[in-house]
Order: sequence, then structure tokens, then C-alpha cells
Amino acid sequence: MNPAPSKFQLYLQLIRWDRPAGWLLLLWPSLSALWVAAGGFPGWHLLAVFVLGTILMRSAGCCVNDVADRDFDRHVKRTAQRPVTSGRVSVREALWLGAVLALAAFALVLTTNVATVVWSVPALAVALVYPYAKRFVSMPQAVLGVAFSFGVPMAFAAVHGGPAWSVFDAGAWRGFSLAAWWASVPPLAWLLLLGNLFWVLAYDTEYAMVDRDDDLKIGMKTSAITLGRWDVAVVMLSYAVFLGVWVLGLRHLVPGPVFYLGIAAAAAQAAWHFTMIRDRTREGCFKAFRLNHWVGFAVFAGVVGAYLLN
Repeated sequence: MNPAPSKFQLYLQLIRWDRPAGWLLLLWPSLSALWVAAGGFPGWHLLAVFVLGTILMRSAGCCVNDVADRDFDRHVKRTAQRPVTSGRVSVREALWLGAVLALAAFALVLTTNVATVVWSVPALAVALVYPYAKRFVSMPQAVLGVAFSFGVPMAFAAVHGGPAWSVFDAGAWRGFSLAAWWASVPPLAWLLLLGNLFWVLAYDTEYAMVDRDDDLKIGMKTSAITLGRWDVAVVMLSYAVFLGVWVLGLRHLVPGPVFYLGIAAAAAQAAWHFTMIRDRTREGCFKAFRLNHWVGFAVFAGVVGAYLLN
């Protein structure tokens, strides 16, 4: 008999430490936007802030999500043994852990500039709303799409929102205005966020297809249930919209064949995913979801490669 996991091991399970695909899905579009906003390498400081901040916020989101879904998860095969659902980690412990991780991420944001700090507030709000959207919204994956894409405008704000500041510098706030805050995120960032939202819709619908039978029994709302027999078609259309929008937005900013090679590699993977999800098997849909971070990496590699060569 295997020994019972320690509390520390349970905390690692809670934040999905053994499943990095989750934070990689958040990371690649954020880093791609960071490179575009900076016109190349953004510097080690911002790179560290976004990498570590992404890991911390995704981990905090897992804590909140598992607390919100604990009564539903016990009826789903894949999630019944999650630490909070199984009672091995209390709700209080999970919320405290999530709060500590979120505060650590916020501390990183405080090393950037005022605009990024202010943008982090709506980003956190959307992240907290998503776990409860599954009860009321027929396509909660769209809400997740906003939450998982907010790294894009924050990347632009971190680059264009002014110089780094000190949280103890009260003078930094005196020059701040709502107009300057809004101007720190150009229209391009919102276009890229919209495109990325469709990528999230694609891979999270694949994820929802895994649990469709269980979700129908417990009354959970998901895109896989709402779309019905159109699920596979919408997933593939969403991949196409994602890549098309990013090409539209970046075609003049990221010139050269390397960027398009990255887009082509991402498109080829999307076509491969069709072969995994077309029969709607649990195994195939879950595999497609788990491998989606390579789609984002392909786009990121194309962006970075293009700037390196130009």
C-alpha cells in the first residue's frame, strides 16, 4: 500500500504542479505579446515577471476553481479525487493557499508600472468570476478565454505604460490618469486578445468534451454541451479564427517567413487535433487538450524567431 501523501504533496496536487500544460497555455500568448510590444526581447525583468506571475496566478486559480467546483467534481470521474473534493485539503486551506499565491503574483506586478498594476485588477476579477460562470453561462469557455488572454494587454501595459516604479513612490500616482491607463494598451492588444480567446474556446471545448456525460448529469453548463453535434466543427473554426486574427494583427509588425512558419506549425497541429477529437472519445479529446500548449509555443517561436532574424 502506498503511503498517504503529505500535506505539502496535496498542496502540489491542488495547484496541478505535475501538469504544467495549464500554465503553459497562459504563458505563450503572454510572452508573444510581450515580444511584440517590446519589438523584440523585452528584458530579463519583464520576462521573469510574466513567467513567474503566470505560474503563480494559474496555481491560485486552481485553488479557487477547486473550491467553487467541489460539490460538482465529486460526480465527475476525472476530478473526484482532487484534494479539496476528497476532503484531504480543507476549503479554508485552499483559499489561504490561493490568496498567498495571488499576493505573490501581485508583488511581482508591483515591480512594473502603475498602468500594469491597475490592469491587474480587472484581470483578477475575471479570473475569480470564471469558476462560477459555469453555473449560469451556456458558453463559460468564453469567460475563461478572457481570463486566459488578459496577459496580452498586461504585456503591452508593462512595456508602454511608463517606467518601472516603486510601490513606496507616491509621486508615481500623481501623474497617473485614466486616459494614460487606457492608452497603455493599444487596439492591437485587444485584437490579439480576441484572437487568443478563440484559441481558449477551442482547447477548453476539447477539455469539456471529456466530461460531457458527467456534466449533463449534474447540470453543468459547458460549450461541449451547448454546441452539441457542432462541437468539433466549432473547435476547428476557432483554431482558424485564432491563427487568422494573429496573422492579421501581426503581418506588418512581425515580418519574414519565420513567423509564418510558426503559424503553419500551429495550423498543422490543429489539423492533427481534428483526428483526435472527431470521434469524441475521452482519451482523444483529453490528449488534444493536453498537447495544446505546443500550438501556442509554435506561434511564440515564430514571433521570437522573426524578431531575431529581422
